[in-house]
Amino acid sequence: MMTGLFGCSKAEPQDDTPNTTETALTEYTPAQNRKVIIDTDTGADDASALILAAKSENIDILGVTVLVGNVDLEQSIENAPAALEIAGCDVPVYKGSAENFSGEKINAFSVFGTDGMGDADLIHPKGKAEDKDAIDFILETVKANPNEVEIIAIGPATNIAKAIKRDPDTMKKVKRIWSMGTAGLGPGNATPVAEFNTYHDPEAYKVMLDSGLPITIVGLDMCDGEAAWSNEQFEKLNSANEIGHFVTASFAKIREFYKSNKKGNQVNNCDSLAMMCVVYDDFVTDTISCHGSCITDKGETRGQVIFYQKGFTYDVAENDFDYNVTLVSGVCGSDYFDLYLQAIEK
Repeated sequence: MMTGLFGCSKAEPQDDTPNTTETALTEYTPAQNRKVIIDTDTGADDASALILAAKSENIDILGVTVLVGNVDLEQSIENAPAALEIAGCDVPVYKGSAENFSGEKINAFSVFGTDGMGDADLIHPKGKAEDKDAIDFILETVKANPNEVEIIAIGPATNIAKAIKRDPDTMKKVKRIWSMGTAGLGPGNATPVAEFNTYHDPEAYKVMLDSGLPITIVGLDMCDGEAAWSNEQFEKLNSANEIGHFVTASFAKIREFYKSNKKGNQVNNCDSLAMMCVVYDDFVTDTISCHGSCITDKGETRGQVIFYQKGFTYDVAENDFDYNVTLVSGVCGSDYFDLYLQAIEK
């Protein structure tokens, strides 16, 4: 278990009511000199996470790799540079997987609108994707920066799994993978037990988990309660500046979806929350050392990730696990929105 250096501004039990109370924002410690590759399927939540990383001075984005997921590959290629450009960030974008790890063409599914960005006519990037393939970029970058590169995966794990399959020795030199994926210890959103990114390509997620690489996972369970964004907070974001308006407009369709799905006055922005865990060393308050097992069998549990916690003995398993997964089990959710707003106003 890990405890943050400064703690959160509030320490109340989480429930389904988002925090709208004004409190003094706790001082957080920015991560220092992180070299990262961001791997994304570039829906609105991914775009907001890209913006957060771009506005964080101590995060060195070496490149962005894109793939199919929330939107198809061609749309993802358009959305990523649009988000980076509005944040004033000029980093290369590389074209990755249009199919899943098994080579099957898969249909993108988005609750963020047909363009993944709220259908608000936001996507007019000046930049284009590089000619170099995303997998080549990942491997070449890791080789050039051994044990220094962290990969932030906020989409399905397809690109990462393909890189592991192609050159496992080079991928062993990845410092850490951060994954916004799995349901954590709560319910799923693609199915009652599976989160979208894992359900979209469970074979890829299994390859990543089984690689033995150090992986920090931020699940869906970290994004609810105090961490959810309310209508009032979106209004505040929209009026902040051009970036705030861009993010708010991109969330228009998902906000409609949440309302129709009886979630009411709250929206989960999990990708930016996962990025917040990278940006601030002490935004994470608790973690659990685990072995992760992804279910790839067809059926009701496909895409579910089961966590075997270190220190427990399980009757159904051999218990000789590689505990390479750090599962985030606590964050400063009450400060999340204000930290995001602070970042985009810099």
